[in-house]
Amino acid sequence: MVGRFFLSTTTTTKQHRQNHHFSSSSDQQIMLLAGPPSCGKTSLLFQFAFNTALDNTNNNNKVVFICNRSKLENKPPYFSKSIDPSSDVFQRIEMKYVEDDQGIKKYFAAFHLLKTFPAAVIVDDFGDFFDDSNCQAKYNNQRGRDLAIVRTLALCRNAITHANERMESRPPCKLLLSDTQHGDTPRLLFIYKRWVHSIFTIKGDGMQSFLLKNNTSTSVGESGSKEVAKYSIALQYLVLEDIVDGE
Repeated sequence: MVGRFFLSTTTTTKQHRQNHHFSSSSDQQIMLLAGPPSCGKTSLLFQFAFNTALDNTNNNNKVVFICNRSKLENKPPYFSKSIDPSSDVFQRIEMKYVEDDQGIKKYFAAFHLLKTFPAAVIVDDFGDFFDDSNCQAKYNNQRGRDLAIVRTLALCRNAITHANERMESRPPCKLLLSDTQHGDTPRLLFIYKRWVHSIFTIKGDGMQSFLLKNNTSTSVGESGSKEVAKYSIALQYLVLEDIVDGE
């Protein structure tokens, strides 16, 4: 599964992509990518979007990428070196810019009206769209932000479930969120676990590289061990160093 966040350019990576193919089961339909600041989360999301769009070329399903426009322009993502910036695949990634959680809610509230559902919906920095003071005022509750996040996650999951019930034999629509993680675990992990099927976490290795792994108990290889991807951001490129079976 972690191979889906990188471009398959080496024999090792391709083999892992074949052995751990992107599951179409329900346990992989809603995912979270959590990591510390400046670890390349947006770059990983874009690579995931590129791979998904590439895999769905034949059925013409696009990928929707939801983010804050100013944040993206101030800190654009890095791609794998072998990706052609003029590739037609990027034409199948639809950018949707929103300013707050209301923009996300409006999109998913009308999701069932779409004539064709996307192959994946990706939301960058999901938690940042929920302003603490605004949420507290709206719900008149000190935990207003948590309430707003729960309601939005419920709306998102209902939309994805509805889409996949209608898509029948086609590959299911995926939802991938990212959030900034401070410390060893995502701050809102207790909420995400209720609504998200798979949680990917990123940690620094202390040597200018990062380790990406899937913390979902069901995501294991044939040997029973989880995949761990080691990557870095070098010379403005996303560089996959290795994918190994972790403990």
